[in-house]
Amino acid sequence: MDARQDDRHRQRAFRLALLSANAALPPPARLPLLALGFAALVVGAGAGLARLGATVPAIAASSAAMHGPLMVCGFFGVVIALERAVALGRGWAYLGPLLAAFGVVTLLAGTAEAATWLFLAGSAVLLAATLDVLRRQRALFVLTLALGAACLVAGNALWVSGRAPSEVVPWWLAFLVLTIAGERLELSRFLPPSRPARHAFALLLIVIGAGLFAGASPPGPPLFGAGLLGLAAWLLKQDIARRTVRGRGLTRFIAVCLLSGYGWLAVGAVLWLSGAGAAPGSNAHDAALHAITLGFVFSMVFGHAAIILPAVTKFALPYHPTFYFPLALLQASLIVRLGGDAVGRIDWTRAGAWLNAAALGAFLLGSLAAVVRGRRKAV
Repeated sequence: MDARQDDRHRQRAFRLALLSANAALPPPARLPLLALGFAALVVGAGAGLARLGATVPAIAASSAAMHGPLMVCGFFGVVIALERAVALGRGWAYLGPLLAAFGVVTLLAGTAEAATWLFLAGSAVLLAATLDVLRRQRALFVLTLALGAACLVAGNALWVSGRAPSEVVPWWLAFLVLTIAGERLELSRFLPPSRPARHAFALLLIVIGAGLFAGASPPGPPLFGAGLLGLAAWLLKQDIARRTVRGRGLTRFIAVCLLSGYGWLAVGAVLWLSGAGAAPGSNAHDAALHAITLGFVFSMVFGHAAIILPAVTKFALPYHPTFYFPLALLQASLIVRLGGDAVGRIDWTRAGAWLNAAALGAFLLGSLAAVVRGRRKAV
């Protein structure tokens, strides 16, 4: 079979997968799930501001203690599980985002205990869906996605057992980081890493896992930080973004998002490696967490939204140069926030947090505007 025939077979398989996914849950029925995920994002961002003493609406102020769970289990728990269900094309896989969405509703209603169980159940379905993919395709990137989903299950199980959200943060971070790393590894087929590079990637997974299982004991944080730092360096070296950043339009925008994200992952990893970033309540902890979650994770979200959202919703998000505005605001806001953490200026940290929220708001509005442009072009 020549390359063109192989490509045609892959395209046919992709179309069949999309038809199967649409039959399992058509795009319009996915929108309420996505809306609840974004509701968790908005309220979670407000809850983060409330933690810094800002005046926010009552629903966000009352959720201040649930800032982390709303962002990780709520927003990402819904969106990633929904994306995985669409890719798998099995009806049962949609239980993952559905249970996570119910978790958002119960958490916002003030029933935190019920929400923990719903988030745990939703993450278990996400793991089962990913293991089903792994059963069909034995590849390192799928294994990485499965390990990420397993970290979410482990973190949620610890939360259900009575651990405070701050104690399970490393597991939730690992879920986000490994999910992104797995997806980038999948795309590296266009610039395949060498065998030694793949072995190095697998070794980094082991180091991160060792740091997680060691917990807060002395070997834990340095191991976890070292694994994240190594992963940031690996992604920076191996990712095709180093080449596509010379391109134009959406291709270049995605590459800029990726490269800036890897830089922030390295910053957070260094803080964690030093031990200071792993101390809950400290300025270094705030800096490490937000360098990873906002700097790395949301840079990836901004970059991939124009690809993922159309796949899930069937709404086109045509590229526009204004996409750079939320990204630039996010980078500037993190510099202000981490600067405040570094010099002990809570007013700078609070100002940076407000700018963080503004960047997320600008991203949401920009995405909405892109959908409108896409629909106008389609008419």
